Amino acid sequence: MNRSQAKLTQGIDWPIVGLYLALVIIGIMSIFAAEYRGDDNIWQDILHPSKNYTRQLIWFGISLVLAAIIWLTDSKFFTATANLMYLGGLLLLLLVLGIGKDVKGSHSWLVVGGFQFQPAELTKLCTNLALAKYLSSQETDFTKLRSRLIAASLALIPAGIIILQDETGLALVYFSFFLVMYREGLPGVLLVIAFSGIVLVLSALLVDKTVLFIIFTVVTALVIYFSRREIKRKRSRLAIILGVYAFCALFVMFIVPFAFTKVLKDYQVRRIEVMLGKENDPKATYNTRQSMIAIGSGGFWGKGYLKGTQTRYDFVPEQSTDFIFCTVGEDFGFFGSVLFLAIYVALLFRIIFVAERQRSTFTRVYAYGVASIIFFHLAINISMTIGLAPVIGIPLPLVSYGGSSLMTFTMLVFILLRLDADRQMVLR
Repeated sequence: MNRSQAKLTQGIDWPIVGLYLALVIIGIMSIFAAEYRGDDNIWQDILHPSKNYTRQLIWFGISLVLAAIIWLTDSKFFTATANLMYLGGLLLLLLVLGIGKDVKGSHSWLVVGGFQFQPAELTKLCTNLALAKYLSSQETDFTKLRSRLIAASLALIPAGIIILQDETGLALVYFSFFLVMYREGLPGVLLVIAFSGIVLVLSALLVDKTVLFIIFTVVTALVIYFSRREIKRKRSRLAIILGVYAFCALFVMFIVPFAFTKVLKDYQVRRIEVMLGKENDPKATYNTRQSMIAIGSGGFWGKGYLKGTQTRYDFVPEQSTDFIFCTVGEDFGFFGSVLFLAIYVALLFRIIFVAERQRSTFTRVYAYGVASIIFFHLAINISMTIGLAPVIGIPLPLVSYGGSSLMTFTMLVFILLRLDADRQMVLR
């Protein structure tokens, strides 16, 4: 390597680059395996434009061009344009509401010429940059409620617009930014409250409302009894206890039923009820059942590459996108699946390591945002394919077929690499 080449690649974190390339290559191989049929002429079809794996190769080439452009860009560009990018992302999301295209039940696609993409994917990147910009600002005091509400709004506003596009899965990913806020000082009690909210929702779905009301009343009475001395000293404690009691009762009696009848779609409600064992709808469970059959059929060592039958013969729907993990599980078995997930775990730990060595708050916040986004995608997608979460349509990072997803994750990773290369600078 000559001096000019050495200078060009100086500061790049090669472990992240290697893990990124490994996942993309596994993704292309898995998409090929999902589309491969026994009588196909591999060499004749390998670059056929109608094949998803060919399109993914093209998207990968475009992604590498974007990666090169990002690497040659000054790091200060990303701090200077973070807020502008965020506003641009919101405008794209609003544009989708007006002129977007319906694809597989979601109104979340824009079509420009023969090219279609999901702005909801790109806006994750914009939101991450804007959050990093805000939290690294000298004027931001994250110990103040106002600053926390502004930071939360940066994540929740695009999530709300995406929900209006019937793209609930991608909207959920925006809650990953609360993990970033927790790292930057958001009180742990808020995470406890969020977990309690999840418990309340599950209780409202699984337990009879009359029984729940009795449980809340008994628990509240016991808390008041055992806190009677503190209540005598400070009357406001009684108001807080009764307030929590009233909120829990209203939440399970009215808010949850309203959400399940007026906010969520019928098919989303059915999927959640099936997951919780309240309904046994063959149509609602078909995707998950076929997914679990495919993964289970791989056994410990797998059937071998291109030898899977469940995925090869189209038993698993969306096997190149949302259910791409089934191909890995069937072809390479439990052993291969563990190694595959280990690559993701290694990538996440490496990103966290990179985050913690930064002098700049901007880069640290951005890095934790990248790790949180990847973690949410990974956790929800894998849980979905093995029946632990309802099918909500969310891709596996860098592996699932899709140009919007691949380019977005490529930009997320390479902006991080660009910022990390200048880690001795303090970016704001």
